[in-house]
Amino acid sequence: MKKTIKAMAAAAGLAMVLAGCSGDGGNADGGAVTLKLAHTGSDTHQYQIGAAEFAKLVEEKSDGDIKIEIHGNATLGSEAEAIEQVIDGTLDMTVVAADSSLANTVPEMNLFGLPYIFEDREHVYSKLDGEPGQELLGLVDDANMKGLGFWEVGFRHLTNNKKPINVPEDVKGMKIRVQPAPVWEAHMNALGASATPVAFNELYSALDQGLVDGQENPISSIYSMKFYEVQKYIALTGHTYTPAVVIASQNAWDKLTDEQKSIIEEAVKETATYQRDYLAGKEEEIINELKGEGVEFTEPDREAFKEATKDVKEALKEQVPAELIEEMQAK
Repeated sequence: MKKTIKAMAAAAGLAMVLAGCSGDGGNADGGAVTLKLAHTGSDTHQYQIGAAEFAKLVEEKSDGDIKIEIHGNATLGSEAEAIEQVIDGTLDMTVVAADSSLANTVPEMNLFGLPYIFEDREHVYSKLDGEPGQELLGLVDDANMKGLGFWEVGFRHLTNNKKPINVPEDVKGMKIRVQPAPVWEAHMNALGASATPVAFNELYSALDQGLVDGQENPISSIYSMKFYEVQKYIALTGHTYTPAVVIASQNAWDKLTDEQKSIIEEAVKETATYQRDYLAGKEEEIINELKGEGVEFTEPDREAFKEATKDVKEALKEQVPAELIEEMQAK
């Protein structure tokens, strides 16, 4: 299922010149290394929870020889910009949503924007940690990056500031912010909504100013980014699951020793387990807190939403092979 994307020849020369901008980079003799990791989440977002644990594990496992320098809150740019920087070698690492800007470079990642292909977390983890997940990471490798693993963003839910959502018809006519990937336009069109791409780091402002009526994100994201302050209604649709893809620059990766690479890979995997357990314990707590803040929750007719969006995969058959969808859906 692997594809080859067009080579970024013009950027290659620039990467050689600017490699020093991305921390200290790798070191073939196994000396001290500092790697810059950028993400767009807040200080309490899932990205930061993972990044902080990862940095701690890497430093412990390397006896302080490898340090991870975290740049959160989109201080180094949007997810699209972070991906570009990783590809051209001016940023060492990033953590991004699989079905957002990354899907514009690795089209198969649109898979995660397809509605209701996963039943629960156990189903998701069996795929991400198994052969399908490794195949997807291999596609990241084809794009002049190194796919290291999957952390968690979570199951996504619809929010808005107009009315409670119980059935698909309730979404009709709303302007819903979506991630900048083809699958999301098809998804919202199926519900009769207007899909409006907005960068994640600009979403709160867009909601506050009424540029969009609503958005969709996991409960932990809604909480950590304070979207609940400008969204009165949350519908627990659980329509898709988004993994966070941990990516390294091929430029930085090639400079690391085998031992350093092993340390980073082990830390990515251990962080995934830690983060999943942590977030699973927080969701109910967050929902109760938000109810106390006056947010109104609904539990929509899941089967009705599933039926309304069943043809979304047909709109993406050129980006996401049918056999990949079937492989992910199988239990």
